[in-house]
Amino acid sequence: MAMTLYHKINMSLILQIETATTSCSVALAADGKVLAFKQVNERNKHAEVITLFTEELVTNAGFTYNDLDAIAVSCGPGSYTGLRIGISTAKGLCFALDKPLIAIETLEAMAYGIINDPNIVISKGTLLCPMIDARRMEVYCAVFNTDGEKLRATAADIIDENSFSELLKDHQVLFFGDGADKCQVALGSNPNALFINSFENSATYLTQRAAEKFKNSDFEDVAYFEPYYLKNFIAGKKAL
Repeated sequence: MAMTLYHKINMSLILQIETATTSCSVALAADGKVLAFKQVNERNKHAEVITLFTEELVTNAGFTYNDLDAIAVSCGPGSYTGLRIGISTAKGLCFALDKPLIAIETLEAMAYGIINDPNIVISKGTLLCPMIDARRMEVYCAVFNTDGEKLRATAADIIDENSFSELLKDHQVLFFGDGADKCQVALGSNPNALFINSFENSATYLTQRAAEKFKNSDFEDVAYFEPYYLKNFIAGKKAL
């Protein structure tokens, strides 16, 4: 009871959902600080665990769903199935609880995750290129500076040895995300191309932008909001 009362007076409590990649992750944050999170980095687990994760986080922290002030969700680009699961879960909570919906582009959240990671030292002037695996040699990517400003628009790029050549002439570029392995094969010999191979996407990376958007009442229309797929869905044949 005391924790709930404290929340009502002092905290903005946001439930954050990330399902755009292989990582299914849910975090609970108050005033821009993560209170708790749960995640699993495994394909095809999102639908199975997302409801359990949200219930455990809220309950174990001593809150109820009604204590939430908003739901934030990673909106894409990324996995079609993962995005549908995460955004339908977020919208369902918003409708049921009458709470606002905050949407954050997945690549932007990934960039902020790297920027705010105390274990990663980034040299001044280095550019950040989060990458999400798409199909074959294609990735979803964008380029940010270390202030989180987007310098190159989100795109679906086919990676080859000439990719990012203009940027790599004058800047170090840090590539990360589950699409970066493709880039490393093509660009790994370039001394300005840097790679993080251990990166796992997380709902905790939504925290800074979610807090800013909540403060500015930058909310989505829950009824009409759709995932940012970037490309039209192309169904593949199921393996026998």
